[in-house]
Amino acid sequence: MFIHSASHDAGTAIGACYYVDRIIKRNNRPGFIKPAMYLGSGYTNGQIKAVLDEESLKYQYLTDEELISNCAYDLSNNLVAGWFQGKMEWGPRALGNRSILANPAHRSTVDRINHTIKFREPFRPFAPSVLKEEAKNYFRFPEGADMSYMLYLADAYEVTIKKAPAIVHVDGTSRIQTVDFADNPLYWKLINKFKSITGIPILLNTSFNVKGEPIVRTPR
Repeated sequence: MFIHSASHDAGTAIGACYYVDRIIKRNNRPGFIKPAMYLGSGYTNGQIKAVLDEESLKYQYLTDEELISNCAYDLSNNLVAGWFQGKMEWGPRALGNRSILANPAHRSTVDRINHTIKFREPFRPFAPSVLKEEAKNYFRFPEGADMSYMLYLADAYEVTIKKAPAIVHVDGTSRIQTVDFADNPLYWKLINKFKSITGIPILLNTSFNVKGEPIVRTPR
């Protein structure tokens, strides 16, 4: 079973294209090609730097390797990161390009983000991003299901509840996003680096916004 990342009105455009291609033209192409999920606005380093300079903000330029290492160590030390890279996600979920990221190892992380950043109701759960290669070791979900869009619930195993309690809901489920290197190499590398430090191939991932506001789209 496959559910598209924008499984609502925003997905009708590509749905119409698929319909024409499949039903009307009946092309003999491969049965299924997974649509890209990162189709929104993207910005160059130069564009981002121009905004920072215009606002007289202090910043540090890092290579991708330095960025991944520094951020993974900060996350392992329970700091929270605003993660802005590449093109914006298409659909209702932040999938590693416009995300707020945190260490899932401490249940207190949920209260901290709710009270100081997101200003959400305390009962609302936070979701995990997990390396695709490791997902089956931490979550139970149907064989062959595509879990990359954070739209399915999966049952969390005991090891997950023990290692990453901040991303497990009170009913023992998680709305997971599996992260594939081919889909998002920089985000995959960050989670993999976090795993090398903590032994946990999972990050808490919530949308880069506060309650009542749209997701961050531009550098400004």
